[in-house]
Amino acid sequence: MIDFVNETDFKLSLETLELLEKIKASQSKKNLELILTNNKKIQELNERFRGISKPTDVLSFPLENMDFAPLGSIVISYDFVKKGAKTYKHSLDNEIALLFIHGFLHLLGFNHETDKGEHRKKEEELIKIFKLPNSLIVRNS
Repeated sequence: MIDFVNETDFKLSLETLELLEKIKASQSKKNLELILTNNKKIQELNERFRGISKPTDVLSFPLENMDFAPLGSIVISYDFVKKGAKTYKHSLDNEIALLFIHGFLHLLGFNHETDKGEHRKKEEELIKIFKLPNSLIVRNS
């Protein structure tokens, strides 16, 4: 299950929430939290936890790997969602799904900053399986 916390006025469609659940279920049985927020809040989190004083599109906060514990939290900036959807000419829901995949893979232990392309390869695989726009692949190339 995904515990969705919306700190914005955007109404995420039920279809998109179901899609996110399917993406999660394809890789993990564990629950997770998804927070949709704004640039101000994500910048505060980015500075507090990563020492970077600027907003970012998505942050992931994994929890300890225990059988009963949720996987962790994904925080997405709605300001970045709007910008990405406009730039890559697709829907806001698709942009949220793409950023969700990126953050979700971080919760699963993938790390594009240190791996040999495994994170990007898994993103591409999920994007194709769930028929999402290729813009995340394009911007990460």
